[in-house]
Amino acid sequence: MEKTLNVQGMSCGHCKMSVENALKNLDGVSAAEVNLEAGKVEVTFDDLKVNVTTMKDAVEEQGYDVA
Repeated sequence: MEKTLNVQGMSCGHCKMSVENALKNLDGVSAAEVNLEAGKVEVTFDDLKVNVTTMKDAVEEQGYDVA
């Protein structure tokens, strides 16, 4: 499955890496790509292993808000 998360507060390469790594470390997430300009993260995942709530929590733990 693919899902786009709207993430607020990302402004630099470090932000991009933090969010992508937090998502990629979740079991079931195969890809995460941040678009800083748009404030969006494209996530590819296995919905049998991980859900959107878990992904939002992982991003919020890095200090960013998920709309």
